[in-house]
Amino acid sequence: MQCRPTSGPPLGRLPRRAHRATRSTLRPEHPPETPTQTLTAAMPPASTTARFGTRLLSTSALRTAVTASSSSSSPPAASAASSSSSSAPQSKAQRFAFDPTAAKFPLGFVATGLHCGVKKDPSRLDLGVIISDRPCSAAGTFTRNAFVAAPVVVSKEVLAKGRGIARGLVVNSGCANAVTGSQGLKDARAMSDQLDSFLCESNSSSATGTLVMSTGVIGQLLPIKKILSGITSSTATLGSTHSAWLDAAKAFMTTDTFPKLRTRSFELGGKEVRMVGIDKGAGMIHPNMGPPHATLLGMIATDAAVTPASLQDALTYAVDRSFNSISVDGDMSTNDTIVVLANGASGSVEISEKATPDEYIKFRDQLTDFAAELAQLVVRDGEGAEKFVKITVKGSPTYEAAHKIASTISTSALVKCALHGEDANWGRILCAVGYSNPGFDIDPTKVTVSFVPVPVDGSAELKLLVNGEPEHVDEARASEILKSEDLAIQVDLGLGDESATYWTCDFSHEYISINADYRS
Repeated sequence: MQCRPTSGPPLGRLPRRAHRATRSTLRPEHPPETPTQTLTAAMPPASTTARFGTRLLSTSALRTAVTASSSSSSPPAASAASSSSSSAPQSKAQRFAFDPTAAKFPLGFVATGLHCGVKKDPSRLDLGVIISDRPCSAAGTFTRNAFVAAPVVVSKEVLAKGRGIARGLVVNSGCANAVTGSQGLKDARAMSDQLDSFLCESNSSSATGTLVMSTGVIGQLLPIKKILSGITSSTATLGSTHSAWLDAAKAFMTTDTFPKLRTRSFELGGKEVRMVGIDKGAGMIHPNMGPPHATLLGMIATDAAVTPASLQDALTYAVDRSFNSISVDGDMSTNDTIVVLANGASGSVEISEKATPDEYIKFRDQLTDFAAELAQLVVRDGEGAEKFVKITVKGSPTYEAAHKIASTISTSALVKCALHGEDANWGRILCAVGYSNPGFDIDPTKVTVSFVPVPVDGSAELKLLVNGEPEHVDEARASEILKSEDLAIQVDLGLGDESATYWTCDFSHEYISINADYRS
């Protein structure tokens, strides 16, 4: 959708506004919320408004939501429940909850999440919206599954049409809108157009462009009327406080046991830049995403300034070393999508791979590290997972070969079952290495396999195989290592200097139960 050029004020300088009332209900595992900033309900003069559904909302209202909530009070303290001592083991939601006291959200973005009716349970949020107050450089990586879902098709169209420029993102959970034919495509485009109609206001000449994500059951049509109504309603709760971003993260969830939300900040070109990341996933996780050409979804928003082409290159590099390096069950989804929006609101110098190579590498590496942090949360929340396993393959002639071997080990059902049973059956690891077909001949006489203590406590790794010869394994020490939740396996091919890391989990009885009952 193309906005009509006008002489309205530039985006970015936003007036203050009033607080929204604090919500009274809270899930016990999450910290208390601060008042979330909202768009004002008062109707501004007709000359500065654009109709959106049955409401009139101004550009200044959107800017107000960004500025006021960004300048609100400090993040809420951690909940009393998390700091209180208890003999009961903590849930994943408690152990991996986002600490809001350390939050630094990027400037110029607002977010929200709500229940619109995709999910049956009204307490479960199923619609998320994220908007920038100005156009963003945008990049995406998408599933290579042949049955690509409608929202993936539409998001790729948006990126192509906008030449790497976008303004927002809308995501629904509870229905994947995959294998839904022409109606599915119409519905995905309607979601994008509905948010575009809010962004394309009569006093703004800025381009629009809304990316779309969906996750849930394959083969079912979206309740599109409920979703479009929800998008309209969402504009009343947009904000940039912790609670607004947490609601957006909750709206991504399906079988996830906790919302996956993280932030970070770092210096770039003498300016502090910030990132926020949300992802979801617990099952049907074995991504193989490429650049534009039940599910893993992720978004990262940053106030860094990066050219669209350089942002796409950085994301492709980062995803290959993060989201494309995780596996829960070896199944690649129809909907896998990771997008990055960079709006430049920090005031940093625009990063370009060619013009500012040093700053580009710094940004790329920060993005990669942040993406890996988010990706690992997906593995930790794997359906029924009780072990978090880091698999490193080193001594390879190429990174690609090391990555392929690590992937093969990570997806081996026999390896995953052995790890669940805390069985030091290294023969299963070696077997996976042997059939990985990395593109060259593996020399069995040079391969070494070890368990590495986690966390590293100064003790030596437990070698299971050295240069193709089996070691006498200390079963007591092996058992001690395998009892840990976090495990590390290292394979040295002895053939080069390249290495790659994969993160996976075990297979438990609960994994079968969850997936046997998924649609019930």
